[in-house]
Amino acid sequence: MALTIGSTAPDFEADTTEGKIRFHEWIGDGWAVLFSHPKDFTPVCTTELGYMAKIKPEFDKRNTKIIGLSVDPVTDHARWANDIKETQGHAPNYPMIGDTDLKIAKAWGMLPADVEGDASGRTAADNSTVRNVFIVGPDKKIKLILVYPMTTGRNFDEVLRVLDSLQLTAKHKVATPVNWKNGEKVIIAGSVSNEEAKQTYPNGWESPKPYIRIVPQPGKS
Repeated sequence: MALTIGSTAPDFEADTTEGKIRFHEWIGDGWAVLFSHPKDFTPVCTTELGYMAKIKPEFDKRNTKIIGLSVDPVTDHARWANDIKETQGHAPNYPMIGDTDLKIAKAWGMLPADVEGDASGRTAADNSTVRNVFIVGPDKKIKLILVYPMTTGRNFDEVLRVLDSLQLTAKHKVATPVNWKNGEKVIIAGSVSNEEAKQTYPNGWESPKPYIRIVPQPGKS
């Protein structure tokens, strides 16, 4: 069954560049971002892995762990890290999963369940659909799924933006409008009645239409 937003993230045990993990246990009570790669030593992925290492402190601030996955062995990941450091200025400072038997890629819907064999005989093109970003919440539910083509580098600044929105809207009964950035005005959730909203926002709200109720971001002065 295909994973969707709200699905429980499939748990797994795996070897990583930082030792063996069980995914749900590794997440703990925080958030996590899992992003996948079709093959080691591929050019676009090299840039992505380096950038994620550079901005890891931003995820740390948000109580969010990041973890990469590539279908190749962990020993290859370690060699790839040298190239990433040399060309991007930052080596991965987060675990990289080895998925040589493709079990995780299949369980997470990135490859068809009936794919046979292992990673050794497959090219990056064979694994072109292993280009996903998942955000997983503390409840181990999937909150975001992004899928990118091999030729387009991912926008991890956007992943941070979505993470800010997810964490804000999990805590407060609000939604974030188009192109919202942390600190900007938000929308009172449709599930909140006007009577309830008045208790939280006694000064009222902007309302260009009755169903659009705009307020300052909660927690921001």
